[in-house]
Amino acid sequence: MSFFISQAYADGAAPAAGQAGDPTMSLLFFVGMIVIFYFLLIRPQQKRAKEHRKMVEAIGKDDEVVTNGGILGKIVELGEQYITVEIAENVQIRIQRNAISTVLPKGSLKAAEKE
Repeated sequence: MSFFISQAYADGAAPAAGQAGDPTMSLLFFVGMIVIFYFLLIRPQQKRAKEHRKMVEAIGKDDEVVTNGGILGKIVELGEQYITVEIAENVQIRIQRNAISTVLPKGSLKAAEKE
């Protein structure tokens, strides 16, 4: 029965690919990935958030805006956290300041009504 049992035993496991490398290279690779993520993902997002904050702080009465929900309107009243937007004649809604996605050029609402 001994002819069914293999006599080959491993003397020692061979190192797997990538494990025999220098640990410094692994650390440099990890740091490099963090730097790439910072410049491609985190920094642009922070820049957009800063621009949005500036835009929201600069809005004023009679500005024409688009909300995050896609509603176009004209600002008729400003509060510290909320603004009132007129979306049609005698139809006003109150929204949070941060819900403004874009400030439109003057006259954009009249052009949108014709479409």
